[in-house]
Amino acid sequence: MEHEGGVLKSNPMRTETILQTTDRQRYIEMGAVLLTALGKFVFMDMLNWRFPFVAAAVLGWTIYVLYRRKMEPTTTKYWGFRGDTFRETLRFMLPFGLLSIAIFFAIGLYQDSINLTWHLLPILISYPIWGTIQQFLIIALVAGNLHELKSLKAPKFLIILVTAILFSLVHYPSYWLMLGTFLLALFYGYVYLRVKNLYVLGLFHGWLGALFYYTVVGSDPFADVFLRLFA
Repeated sequence: MEHEGGVLKSNPMRTETILQTTDRQRYIEMGAVLLTALGKFVFMDMLNWRFPFVAAAVLGWTIYVLYRRKMEPTTTKYWGFRGDTFRETLRFMLPFGLLSIAIFFAIGLYQDSINLTWHLLPILISYPIWGTIQQFLIIALVAGNLHELKSLKAPKFLIILVTAILFSLVHYPSYWLMLGTFLLALFYGYVYLRVKNLYVLGLFHGWLGALFYYTVVGSDPFADVFLRLFA
């Protein structure tokens, strides 16, 4: 990527985007992501308000995305809410996703933790929404902002590593989730800084995350979240 007169010139497979985002605004966005992460520990881990927290986070950040789109329409496309890079991103993600699924089932068979029920289906449908928001927060607003900061010229590998560590820490205290999200974030960060598409990353995040719960972790998110609402 090259910057000329405030214009971000991408490679021929991407559309030129004009951004007016300042470093101060990028730091504010990253601070808001940090507050959201801290909210996870308070509302999900301590108070066990999983569904209300996820719903509030999805709604709040969706409002922010729509606000930024209204104020500066090119911003959301720059973040990765776009369709023109869908196929290119899918070519990166599909082999990785298939390999990940094979590893999940291998681990699940080894430790006898596979817990496949019909509950997996609604999670496969709904979890990509939350997965897209998570990718937006961690990959776009953390990795993307760190990469674009004018006051900080960090190498890509360091940005990807820091982002993966942060994403892993958010999933404490589940060590399986911490390991899985760390490895996933390493690859997601690499893909995002190469070609941006949050739809593909969010879709794979949701599907791989759902299968990870029902194979490696051996838990049932549908029962833990949705059935509890009607208990």
